[in-house]
This record gives sequence, structure tokens and C-alpha cells, in this order.
Amino acid sequence: MDFLLYWFARFVVGFLQALPLRGVARIGRAGGAIAFHLDGRHRRVALRNLTMCFPEKSAAEIQAIARENFRRLGENYLAAIKTAAMTAAELKPHFKFIGAEKLLPKEANAAVDNRVVAIGHFGNFELYARFGQYVPTFHCATTYRALRQAGLNRLMQELREKSGCKFFERRTDAAALKTAMTEKGLLLGLLADQHSSLGGVRLPFFGHECSTNVGPAVFALRYHCPLYTGICFRTGLAQWQIEAGDEIPTHENGKPRSTEAITADVNRAFEAAIRHDPANWFWVHNRWKPVKPSRT
Repeated sequence: MDFLLYWFARFVVGFLQALPLRGVARIGRAGGAIAFHLDGRHRRVALRNLTMCFPEKSAAEIQAIARENFRRLGENYLAAIKTAAMTAAELKPHFKFIGAEKLLPKEANAAVDNRVVAIGHFGNFELYARFGQYVPTFHCATTYRALRQAGLNRLMQELREKSGCKFFERRTDAAALKTAMTEKGLLLGLLADQHSSLGGVRLPFFGHECSTNVGPAVFALRYHCPLYTGICFRTGLAQWQIEAGDEIPTHENGKPRSTEAITADVNRAFEAAIRHDPANWFWVHNRWKPVKPSRT
């Protein structure tokens, strides 16, 4: 079964990669619109999340944002398959980086220390991995969680490896990632916008507490790296823009800040990005899971 699933997925991938990017994006948006009507479970999650985070908006406004959010998800998922096969030159007209200079050394010919970037499920978030192709000062790395289906996981990695980004499996590659952090010029992007079941801390996000991943803060402190945020915005059909945020301070008065305080700043940066374009985030995720009662 895994063998058949792999080759079926490869056929779909090959078909999409043979089409123009804008055509793939239109197909994705149409599929997302259909999913909005058929996928009741995720539609309810998105509507509940949006209503909780934007109490000032009417039911009609919430519905419109959720519908566009599903279209964006369809566009981003299919576009990510297409962009994975595009060269840097082919992809360049479709997206750009804003604020890349914030990450660069402030002095010419200075040694390039590592950077940690807190990223989230904004826009076509697979494009984060392409940063090193346009700013070769850095080589990019990130973590991922392997899919349960071995064939699909292999296909996903085949698509991602063309970016030149190093991918480390969260549960099995800890030692390899630790070694990589001793190198120079590493730009480590860590997803930090979803529920963290293990090792997370409860922090406010849109005024409501939720379990939050402190990974970016932990890595920045442990390896003495500057910490930033990175947001991928959709600017048009099959058009994206990645924006680097200002550096988030990891020390205050010469002493390390707490991981909670640093992560709270990351959350605030993510909130601002979501308010800027509410349909651009991953609303179908159950971000605000209640605290499970402890067993006695």
C-alpha cells in the first residue's frame, strides 16, 4: 500500500510541476473553496478560532476570512509543490525578501555568526527554506516531523532537498542538529506558532493562554544566537513576500531573559502579522487546547 501511495503521489506531484505556477495556484484556490464546504471539522475550528481572536468582527466578516483562508491554504499547498521544482531564477519573480539586511553582519568582512528565526505557518511557508539561495551568506536549516507514511515522507524530503536547506527530524536528529549549531553562518528556522504538547509553556496569544513552543528562545540562548521572526505574506496570486522582523532581545541588563519573556515577544510579533492579514495564517489548527486535568 505504501508503494502504491508513493507512486500515486509522485504522479500528482509531476502533473502539478508541469503546469505554470499561476495555474497551480488557481487550482489550489478552487480546491480550498471546495474544502471549505466539505470539511466541516476544520471549518468549525477555523470559525471558532477567528471568532475568539476577533470579537470585534461580525459573523459575516468571520465567515469571509475563513473562506479566503481555505482558498489560501489550497493555493499555498499546491504552489509549494510547484515552487519546490523551480530554480532560484525561475522563482525570483514570484517572491522577495524584505529586511534581509537585518540578519547580515553589521561590519564588512565580519564573521557570520548563527541566527535563529522564529517562523510560523504563514503563506507559502515552504519558501522559508529558499532564503539561502538568495542570501548566500547563510546556509539554512530547520526541523520537521516525519510523516507516518514512509513513502509520502520520502517524497516530501525529495521535494525539500532541492532547496539546499538542511532538514533535521525533531525526534531522531537532535545530535546532528547540535553538531550543525557549532558551524558558522547557520540560519535556523523553527516553527513556533502551533500547540506544543511537550515542553511548552502557557502564554497569551490573542489574549487567550495556549501551550507555546519555546524552542526559538531556547536555541538562541543556548547557542548565543541573535533571534528574529520571519513572516511569509501573500501579496497576490502566486506572489509572496518574506519579511524579517527586528531582533528580539535575549538579554537584558547583561543577563539572559527568561524563555517565557522572549517567547511572549515572538507571540506578539506573530499577532501583529496575523492582524495585518488575517486570512494568511493557519486557522484550521486547534491552537488553544484546554489544559488537561492532572491525574491524581
